[in-house]
Amino acid sequence: MTAKKLLRYFVAIAVMLLPFSLIAAGSATEKLNIFVQTVVTFKANFKQMVLDPDGKLMEEAEGKFALERPGKFRWDYSQPYPQHIVADGERIWFYDVDLEQVTVKSQLEALVDTPATLLSGESMPEDKYILTDIPSEDGMLWVELVPKDVESNFQTVTLAFDQQGLRQMIMRDSFDQRTRLVFSQQEENTVLADDEFVFIPPEGIDVVGETGL
Repeated sequence: MTAKKLLRYFVAIAVMLLPFSLIAAGSATEKLNIFVQTVVTFKANFKQMVLDPDGKLMEEAEGKFALERPGKFRWDYSQPYPQHIVADGERIWFYDVDLEQVTVKSQLEALVDTPATLLSGESMPEDKYILTDIPSEDGMLWVELVPKDVESNFQTVTLAFDQQGLRQMIMRDSFDQRTRLVFSQQEENTVLADDEFVFIPPEGIDVVGETGL
């Protein structure tokens, strides 16, 4: 076992040994703070729905998501079209399989003022958001996050937690369009492959952008 994997192993053990009262937090705000403070890796299947301001379904997609804090994540879309988005801590790679093209950008510039930094970043949610617990009758704990930056590109981010952890994430942008992510088969603090967040463009694929960062 490498030193990196050994470190993750001890982190996972530490989380398992947390006091029960901490794990069984009574509010979504507490759940969110515990997630940010204790979850080093996270992976799940996801379904994504994009809704217009009237609630009409515009797009649907599904795939797999993986996260390693701080700063690394990947979205592997399988339906309706294969796409891969990989953030390696310095760069973010967008690979459209059908277009046979990879676009590379500075991760810091690409993700500034986006909800992606909420789960993968190093700061606490209350540093950048106003948190409010939302009453619910669906058995999940919901918290709404409003950006403190009034010039943010989105209006709210809403998260839902159940007994398995993070279950839903809803982002409402400045045009009142909503993107809903529903997670399933969630796994927290599992050991991920060493190359999980390494992206190597396939041979013959056009690569556009800031590859020399």
